[in-house]
This record gives sequence, C-alpha cells and structure tokens, in this order.
Amino acid sequence: MKHKHLILLICAAFILLGCDPRAEQEVRVAAAVPDKAQERQPAADISLALTPAQLDWVGQSIFQNECAGKLDCLVHWNEGEAFPSLGIGHFIWYPKEVDGPFTESFPNLVQYMVQRQAPVPDWLRSLEPFDAPWPDREAFLQSENSAEVAELREFLAGTQGLQAEYIFRRADESLKNVIAAAPEPRRDELEGYLGRLSETPGGVYALMDYVNFKGEGLVPSERYQGQGWGLLQVLLEIVVEPGKSVLDSFREAAGRVLTRRAENAEKAIERERWLPGWLKRLDSYREPSQNSPL
Repeated sequence: MKHKHLILLICAAFILLGCDPRAEQEVRVAAAVPDKAQERQPAADISLALTPAQLDWVGQSIFQNECAGKLDCLVHWNEGEAFPSLGIGHFIWYPKEVDGPFTESFPNLVQYMVQRQAPVPDWLRSLEPFDAPWPDREAFLQSENSAEVAELREFLAGTQGLQAEYIFRRADESLKNVIAAAPEPRRDELEGYLGRLSETPGGVYALMDYVNFKGEGLVPSERYQGQGWGLLQVLLEIVVEPGKSVLDSFREAAGRVLTRRAENAEKAIERERWLPGWLKRLDSYREPSQNSPL
C-alpha cells in the first residue's frame, strides 16, 4: 500500500527500541484522505505523530500485548494456527503452499528492515522463495532450539524500534484506504473519528495496534459469514455518546466487532480461548498514565 502523499520523518535513533526521551523531533506521517475523481475534497489531512519516547511506549505496549514482554515469544507458533508469528507485532509468515485467509506481514517487515540497513541474518536473506522454512507447527517445535531460530530471535530482539516504526508506517498508510472503502454517506464521519484519534498518543497507539492486530478490514478473505473485523468495521461500529471520548468509543466498538467475529467463527478456540485475550488487549487502548515517562 504505497501512495505518493506520505511524508515520513523518522529519526535514526529508532534502530533500537530505546529512544532518547529528550529528543524534540516528532515522527510524522501525513496521509491525505483521497478524493474521488476530484469530486470530493477531504475535510482535513489525517496525520499520525509521535515523539520518539511515545513511539517507544507504543512499541513496548504492542510487545506486551503480543508476547507479555518475553523474548522467546518473538519467534512463535500459536496452537491452532497454520503459520508462525514473529516479532513484537507477531507478524504472520506463511509456509510454502499455505495460502491462509489473513494478510501476511512478515515478508514486508523484512523488506523494510533491508531498506533500513538492519543486520538481517544471511540465511533469512537467502530464502527463495521467501516462505517460512517450517511446514507446520510440529516441525517448528522440533527446530525451535536451532541456531537459525536463535539468530532470528536475537535479530528481532535487537530491532524492536524498527518494528514499531514499520507498524507506525503501515497504520498510517491504511487510513486513506479505509476511508475510501467506507460507504460514501459516512466517510466524513469516519474521517472525523480518525482525525480525533490521531491527536493523542493513546489514539495513535490504538490505531497502530489494531491495524497490526486485526488488519484494515478490506480483504474479502478476512470475513466470517460475510462480516469483517478490521479497522473499517470498528470505525463503522463507533457510537460516540455525550461525555465519552472517541478513544473510549473506539475501544468499545472494537470489543463488539471482535465478539461478533468469535461468535461467527467455526473454530471454538476463538470463542473459548482467543476472545478473552483480545478483549483484555483492547482494554489497553487508553491514554498513557500520569506515571508514564512520556
């Protein structure tokens, strides 16, 4: 999802997760919501902006959501899934001949790492085609203590900042596509929600984490019984009540959307095991506490 209107100013200090909280520059990506054949001008540009310390906080929050902060979880294969999950965002990586319904993200992350001149392991660079080298979870578990997996885990542990940077980019690039896919009568309304969410660290975190976590909601294969669960579906579900913030409304809408997904799923594991964890994750969609270093 490339577009010509992105402006990305990201400091090189993000190569590692630790960022200098004294740095003044902001990470900014300005994504103009697309007009339709010049018939509709966007009400405003939607810009995501985080200081280095804020991006550090978001990256650590996503790592906590996915891995509870455990380094071993950076290379992992969840029970009940047909693919391994890697990095702080548990990026999906499909094995050869596995064509799953969910958007694959690890290959794009590695491509981004190469562009940013990160020390990608040689064996990872040399994969052709770039498929996960384990055909199934059993094969992965047998190789989990191999030198290659250890090197991959170490690489992902040392590039957490770049991974957060990638998640930031992906979330921003999704905004115009989500608005363009929304029903025409509701585009201004949804654009307003995104604009308000983008104004605070907690709102930007919620957008970044949700897009990384459940996608944009634009892929036809990511539907159960015709109903999706991505960012678009959450925005359409939002009901802002008096005295309630858009972030609170976003969190509640996401809970309804993910509950609906679990109820529509064929696999009982989504309702019985995954949904409680999803809802707990959504509860973190709040502004940083007063005790936060931000």
